Amino acid sequence: MTSATPPAAAPLVTPAYMHTMAAYNAAMNRRLYDAAARLSAQDRVKDRGAFWGSIHRTLAHILWGDQTWMSRFDGWPKPAAAMQDGPDAYPDFAELTRVRADADTRIIEWANRVTPAWLAEDLVWFSGAAQREIRMNKSLLVTHFFNHQTHHR
Repeated sequence: MTSATPPAAAPLVTPAYMHTMAAYNAAMNRRLYDAAARLSAQDRVKDRGAFWGSIHRTLAHILWGDQTWMSRFDGWPKPAAAMQDGPDAYPDFAELTRVRADADTRIIEWANRVTPAWLAEDLVWFSGAAQREIRMNKSLLVTHFFNHQTHHR
């Protein structure tokens, strides 16, 4: 009986994966915002027991999360609001929609610039939520970044 060395596993998170996920998230955000736009303002802000209460606040939280991660990944300005206040940063739905669409365009542009070498690196940042410095592989963090949107949608 002979033993063979298993082949090296191919990375799961690649620039192609990132491009696909960025385009997917932008498309799903357009669909979600189009559906939310058909609701009355009163229905969008009604507390429905979701993670952040209302549909509007949940959409704003997703945007806050994207802005926070993109400040770490691509040098975007950090959101001015803390996580607990992020859902209230864009009280006007039209402005929230505009900022979301701009963020999606910029995320796609960023995803198109990412290299395998960048994905293999670690990212070190101070987490306000954990109140400590954290080091983690960028490919794992990119997976979290895209899953966060999907989780809340």
